[in-house]
Amino acid sequence: MERISELRRYLVSLNTRHLPHIDTDVLVIGSGVAGLLSAVEAARGGRVLIVSKDKLGESNTMHAQGGIAAVFDTSDSFEEHIKDTLEAGQGLCNPKVVEEVIREGPRRIRWLMELGTSFDHEDGHLALTREGGHSHARVIHGKGDSTGMVVEEALLEIVKRNSRISTLDHSFAIDLLAVEGACRGALLWHRHKGKIVVWAKETILATGGCGQLYRETTNSPVATGDGIAMAYRVGAVLEDLEFVQFHPTTLYIAGAARALISEAVRGEGGILRNKKGERFMQRYHPMAELAPRDIVSRSVLHEMRSTDYTHVYLDVRHIPRERLIVRFPKIWSICASFHIDISREMIPVRPSAHYMIGGIKVGGRAHTNIRHLYACGEAASTGLHGANRLGSNSLLECLVYGHRAGREAAAGLKKTKSRAHAYPMEIELEVEKLKGLDLEDIRESLKSLMWRDVGVERDREHLKDAGEKLAQWSEYVLSKEFHSPQGWELQNMLTLAKLITLSALEREETRGVHYRSDFTSRDDTHWKRHITLQNARP
Repeated sequence: MERISELRRYLVSLNTRHLPHIDTDVLVIGSGVAGLLSAVEAARGGRVLIVSKDKLGESNTMHAQGGIAAVFDTSDSFEEHIKDTLEAGQGLCNPKVVEEVIREGPRRIRWLMELGTSFDHEDGHLALTREGGHSHARVIHGKGDSTGMVVEEALLEIVKRNSRISTLDHSFAIDLLAVEGACRGALLWHRHKGKIVVWAKETILATGGCGQLYRETTNSPVATGDGIAMAYRVGAVLEDLEFVQFHPTTLYIAGAARALISEAVRGEGGILRNKKGERFMQRYHPMAELAPRDIVSRSVLHEMRSTDYTHVYLDVRHIPRERLIVRFPKIWSICASFHIDISREMIPVRPSAHYMIGGIKVGGRAHTNIRHLYACGEAASTGLHGANRLGSNSLLECLVYGHRAGREAAAGLKKTKSRAHAYPMEIELEVEKLKGLDLEDIRESLKSLMWRDVGVERDREHLKDAGEKLAQWSEYVLSKEFHSPQGWELQNMLTLAKLITLSALEREETRGVHYRSDFTSRDDTHWKRHITLQNARP
């Protein structure tokens, strides 16, 4: 385990005696599917407070298009889904976790349906589609290509009706508060109220991923890795940070934010073509467009380079217009807003950062190594995905581990009947004064650096260069004390970027989404293991 000692424990000075307090049984940080579901389960045991960085529900979940992978077709089986997941993970999945999650998935989905979640049906049965790496059509979806939104809205409605759950939106979680090695809540900043201390018996991190570290990303603007960085500062073990998944097909319009073009489009028959109009994926993998995402992303990049072009094309012109409108209404609308009629024109696409496979290391019950601290969703590393996430297994993981985190937090409350107590804490930082830093310029430079040197393809020279630049920026950014989310986000992004780069440099092989052009082979002799990181000064 790599231990890094230069990182300070807290981002800001604080004196809990002088700050307003909130007391709750369970604190949930994050309001995506994993966070909301964990809150619903935790509320069975006590009072729950959900804290959201933006408006309640703003998360990567809300933008998730594809669906949820689960076995419902009689021609499919748990064994086949397990096999596909293990093959995609390339030797680093935890087989026990894989089996448990896949077998539990249909139960969680039926629960959502009983609560009124509306998934798409065909001929009276759940509509199922196939995505890359799957041997069967097993991906359920809602409103065509708005599955995340459908599930999120259903859970938000349940949360609103639960008298034991309260919410606090537009609140930035600055740091976790720990006493004697146990998490006791968090220090927040609210846009109107300033700093607030939340004391909690149990805390659940469901803060999502870190796609905003990259110039090209499908992620929500809130996905800056704050929860993972917070957990690292408090001493939680991080795992598999080198495994950042890039989605091969995001809409490429110069000057516009990248919009996801779901893998389900290829599952429905979409064809990738290069600048010359040639279909190319069959040259790279026998599954062609349905190859695993890492292979498709690299193949797209190779075609862009060989044709000296900024993108490739996704061709769905052969699919009936009515089918496209019904199956992909969101994608149809997004493309139409740029005057692209996808029934007549090809969609310009290129890869973008999409999903953090690694994160806060948790056990099978969502526990971290810090007492009373749990993690679930994209912020957690559960062992399900290994080195490469199988498409639509992420929402499945959110459902299963969100449920587990909430259940375990509720169980933890039974062991500690007394109310959460305030622990006087006074932290006075010795920091340098700010000297006119242009935070937006540093942030954009960081995103460009990560895209260029720690992106889809990596090598020692570029990783070392990135590490040196990140260390230089960190010297004058991490040594400061900021007083707004813009500064705290940048500090979290720099921390996580350094850890991702360090892990990517250490793993001298190619495995899953981690591709090293200087070590192009998979090396099970030396690298069939996980890279873990822990702050030496929690």
